[in-house]
Formats: sequence, C-alpha cells, structure tokens
Amino acid sequence: MEEEVIIPEARATLRYARISARKVKIVADLIRGKDIDEALAIVKYAPKASSEIIEKLLKSAIANAENNHHLSHEKLYVAEIYANQGPTLKRIRPAAKGSAVRIRKRTSHITIVLKERD
Repeated sequence: MEEEVIIPEARATLRYARISARKVKIVADLIRGKDIDEALAIVKYAPKASSEIIEKLLKSAIANAENNHHLSHEKLYVAEIYANQGPTLKRIRPAAKGSAVRIRKRTSHITIVLKERD
C-alpha cells in the first residue's frame, strides 16, 4: 500500500471583491504557473483594474507560505489561481418613460494557491 505524499501549499483567498470575475480572470490567466517574482512583475505592470487586487492577494499568499508553512521564497510558484462569481448587488436606476433599469454590481471570490517547485 502506497503512502500519499502531501505537497505543502499556501493559499490566500479574497471573498466579495467588488469586481466581476470575468475581469479578474484576464490577469489570473497571465500569472498562472509562473514563478512568484515573475508573477509579481506581471501584475505590477498589467494595466487592468484587477491587477492591484491580485497583487495584494499574491503578497498575502507569499507571506502565508513563508511564515505559516515555512516554504522557501525562491522555489514558490503560482500553482492555481481562480476567480469565481460571488453574489451580485442589484441596484435600480431610473430610465425613460418612468421605467427602471436594473444595474448589476458583480462581486467575485479570488483564490491563489502557491506551491514549491522540485
């Protein structure tokens, strides 16, 4: 019987971020699988609204890895990053002829998982 090898990982999650998951996924796809230093550089200079949010979350995940899980900074890479849709805030805006239009303010849940390269 084989023993399962547990690969140490560090994660950081941001829930209810006030940005749509669709916008977050654009930047998430850029850094998936990259080393953390490269990922930080990409996020820092990506001209997207979500890059600031992802940068802060990535730094949090790095801190979790180093302080809580004792992983080395040099070997870390972005193993997983995903953005799921959160609850939508529904607002109403007046429209023509006394009618109303619904405005959907979307939220998202963003998760980053870091692992060590062998």
